[in-house]
Amino acid sequence: MPITADVLVTGTEVRRTGWLEVSGGRVTALGTGDPPRPVASGDVALGAVTVVPGFVDMHVHGGGGGAFPVATDEQTARAVAAHLAHGTTTIVASLVSARPEELLREIDVLSGHVRDGLVGGIHLEGPWLAPSKKGAHDPGALRTPDPQEVRRVLAAGRDTVRMVTLAPELDGALDAVRQIVDAGVVAAVGHTDATYEQTRAAIAAGARVGTQLFNAMRPVHHRQPGAVTALVEDPRVTVEMIGDGVHLHHSLYRGVCELVGPERVTLVTDAMAAAGMPDGAYRLGTVDVEVTDGVAHVAGTDTIAGSTATMDQLFRFAVRHAAGRAPDADPETWAAAPDAALLQAVRQTSVNPARTLGFPTVGLHPGGRADLVVLDTDLQVAAVMRGGEVVADDH
Repeated sequence: MPITADVLVTGTEVRRTGWLEVSGGRVTALGTGDPPRPVASGDVALGAVTVVPGFVDMHVHGGGGGAFPVATDEQTARAVAAHLAHGTTTIVASLVSARPEELLREIDVLSGHVRDGLVGGIHLEGPWLAPSKKGAHDPGALRTPDPQEVRRVLAAGRDTVRMVTLAPELDGALDAVRQIVDAGVVAAVGHTDATYEQTRAAIAAGARVGTQLFNAMRPVHHRQPGAVTALVEDPRVTVEMIGDGVHLHHSLYRGVCELVGPERVTLVTDAMAAAGMPDGAYRLGTVDVEVTDGVAHVAGTDTIAGSTATMDQLFRFAVRHAAGRAPDADPETWAAAPDAALLQAVRQTSVNPARTLGFPTVGLHPGGRADLVVLDTDLQVAAVMRGGEVVADDH
């Protein structure tokens, strides 16, 4: 089944009038111009749209009223469906800090959801985080990494845990980084008050991701540069950024992209259950959260508690800023964004997170899973395909 569109962004190039062939849930071929065979019944001519690879969110706690830390079939399905409708075809279920037995229960349930294909993997954000940078994590669930617990947690995942975020300054943290990496899991630095030197030691031990850069990290100081500087300057490290317009100023996003290059930045939502839902009261793990005007805070505080963002929102954020557009730019101009801006957005919402966490079949290339998002002229989601099946279609 050939699919044609005015703009096709593969992740490595922009094809203006492009086509791809889908069969058996995979992309079997793609090209520029007209398909090599005549249009037949069942072919899809999309016209004035932009087709991009399905989004990959490597840091997300929930959405649509569903929360991954609750770890039930119903809650997971609700969260996945909410983000799938916004183009996220590969979702990594992020947990928050929990007490030992509860954490093992959550991992056990979610590992089954990975094996049945509902989610792509598990991200453990905690419990080995700095109390001073806990953010919306339950302080009673934070602890230092114990080798036996690290071993139990990774074993419980049965090869479904993709990433673990921890604070490298904690006692035993560097040994934990080595354990995590030796198990084939990505070690990430986050929720940390680590010094520059401590962060460099973690990278030397194998850490390769900076979780939500700037947020819940020691601020950069001209004599004590801290974790941010160490993560940004090392070419082996991928840095997450939450491009929701709340977590960080847009100038920081642009500055980091210029400094490290678009290949080392991955945009994440850090979304919680309120994504796609009305304002109101929610929970993130055991912590009460209040959402007002779409911004989530720990109830009764000014501490940000995840986000209500979706990946299509972050895609537009990336295009807008890569194209040098003002934050309030007219959305009607977005579809005319330069090829470089579209490529940067695709890399940061799909290609980079897929590479970082080891999803080799993600992306629009022959042999890749047929996961794609159809965007209209305002770069709003018009349709979503996952594994060759249309799962959302407003086109």
